[in-house]
Amino acid sequence: MTWEVLSIIGTVAFAISGAIVAMEEEYDLLGVYILGIVTAFGGGAVRNLLIGVPVSALWEQEPLFLVALAAMTVVYLFPKQMLPPWKRWGNFFDALGLSAFAIQGALYAVKMGHPLSAVIVAAVLTGSGGGIIRDVLAGRKPLVLRAEIYAAWAILAGLAIGLKWAESPVELYVLLIAVAVLRILSYTYGWKLPRRAVGEKVGGQ
Repeated sequence: MTWEVLSIIGTVAFAISGAIVAMEEEYDLLGVYILGIVTAFGGGAVRNLLIGVPVSALWEQEPLFLVALAAMTVVYLFPKQMLPPWKRWGNFFDALGLSAFAIQGALYAVKMGHPLSAVIVAAVLTGSGGGIIRDVLAGRKPLVLRAEIYAAWAILAGLAIGLKWAESPVELYVLLIAVAVLRILSYTYGWKLPRRAVGEKVGGQ
């Protein structure tokens, strides 16, 4: 049951996140659906490639595709003036999707008997892969590589699952909330990992 709930939460959250980015970029209706689907399922596809699961397994998730389409349709039709700023909603759903899919990816790797390193990689790719593909298609620098702490929270989720700190449904839901809250706090307060620039940008910026 926990697996199904995480799948639904992650799919809805990332589908909405992708749809919001598409609307920010003024994509048409088809573009909204494509970007939303890619965001919701892209991370799982990349994860499957790296841990030895056929990518075609994604097509067995028809109910989730329908859930994603319904979520994107609601967002597209919802009166814009009745919503708070789009960016805040986009970040919230992105944080929720990151958390749910990172945990789901880690559980998938554990179920297949992979070592801790693979569990962490599966968590990171499932949690952030769709967002990376979304940002590239939207012509943006991938959020996970440049902005506030992002993939580190997926690594934390992978560690918690791989080291068996969270196993029961209650523990998994607590981890889901904790990772989402940490991501929200990191973009709210601008927490960033150290970075160094080589040389100067054009124009001295």
